[in-house]
Amino acid sequence: METKDRYAVDIVPVEERHMSYWDMFATWVGANANNGTWFVGGIIAACGFWGGIHALIIASSISYIFLSLVGYMGYKTGVSTMAVSRASFGIRGSIVPSIVNVTQFVGWTAVNTFIAATSMSYILHSLLGWPVYGQPGGAKGLIFGILVMSILHLISISAGQRSIQIIERIGIILVIIFVLWESIVVFRDVSFSQIANWKVPSHQKMPFGSAIDTLAAFNLAWVTAGADFTRFTNKKGTAITAPFLGADLGVFWFAFIGLVATISIAITSDVYDANNSDPSTIANRLGLGSIAMVVIVLTSMTANAVNLQAAGSAVNNIFPKISLKKSLWIVTILATLVTFIPVFVGSFLDTFTAFLDYVGMVLGPIVSIMCVDFYLVRRRNYQPTELSKKGGRYWYRGGVHWLAFCLWVVGVLVYLLLQRVPWIQNHTGATFITMILVGIAYYLVMKIKCNILLSHQN
Repeated sequence: METKDRYAVDIVPVEERHMSYWDMFATWVGANANNGTWFVGGIIAACGFWGGIHALIIASSISYIFLSLVGYMGYKTGVSTMAVSRASFGIRGSIVPSIVNVTQFVGWTAVNTFIAATSMSYILHSLLGWPVYGQPGGAKGLIFGILVMSILHLISISAGQRSIQIIERIGIILVIIFVLWESIVVFRDVSFSQIANWKVPSHQKMPFGSAIDTLAAFNLAWVTAGADFTRFTNKKGTAITAPFLGADLGVFWFAFIGLVATISIAITSDVYDANNSDPSTIANRLGLGSIAMVVIVLTSMTANAVNLQAAGSAVNNIFPKISLKKSLWIVTILATLVTFIPVFVGSFLDTFTAFLDYVGMVLGPIVSIMCVDFYLVRRRNYQPTELSKKGGRYWYRGGVHWLAFCLWVVGVLVYLLLQRVPWIQNHTGATFITMILVGIAYYLVMKIKCNILLSHQN
């Protein structure tokens, strides 16, 4: 049965799981080999080359360990990530992480769509002479691009899981060609030594901890989509290793290209501006032409195929009577509307940075609670058939596990407080420390709760 016919809490039988290692690997490479990753790479250029590389390796590797952990949950239970969250947050309580998932994946879809639409404005400039976005009258091309991208997304999701796999397979080939092409152009004009030794202007330098938080927010966003895809594989190794390796390869590769391309432009122009980090601007300044813009458009589709799938599953978890296909239509239309926000705000960079702050703040505690509950508290022993049973094992009190919910709120507050600590901001970032503290607190509280229940039974 196709993914489009599945509901979030439907258990996918082993005999109906046909996602191969290559498809899983390509899905996660394609998820990160996109415009948003490129843009993030340009943002962390504010740490300098080596600072950006260190932050990228540390934050991405840690984040995608959690992707593997959630991937195994999907393989083990056969349900989506948001359905899995019912076990730790309660059947009704899972609405909270589901709303978070809807907002963040709609947001990521909008980010990629906006960048792709910017590329379309360059294409329309070449073909029809329309002004490029950022010039007087340039909004026309951008708006046209947003609408075209949204139509392409609707066509893609309507065709189901098979179309997503095809998009990923084609997309990864185009990505390989494009990245090699851009790498040749970058290093033709600027040497690696110049890039590695480039100094960030002191007033624009990003603290290392802030870079960790930026990358953690970017990478953790994929974690809550993990089980949505691993539920369709019948091999444990595929569920655990393919997402980790694919996502890491995609993020290291494309963020690196965004990093070096942004620095190379700063060197040749003698001006560093994070607003110039978006792929369309970089490709234009490197003189890559309309073909590069077309590839940027296509690679945004590979990422948004995953984004929309995850957002649709979350809507389906909130409103179980709405089919996954209809949920996908809803989130695609919503993402189209959200894409217009930077047009009115006036700065894509400011909008994107604020969005990353939100993602890092709310996602870390959710992921921590889910992983601790499954691996340490429940010892990998969930009962998938109970995930939709009112009054069952995961109903808790009124359908909400209030302990998990309260600790999530505490985690958000802890994150906000830690971000104000200079040492945290300069060295570690707040995200992973918050996740550790919330995880320990959840484990201890659940142990105390279990001991109290046992004492009452005796």
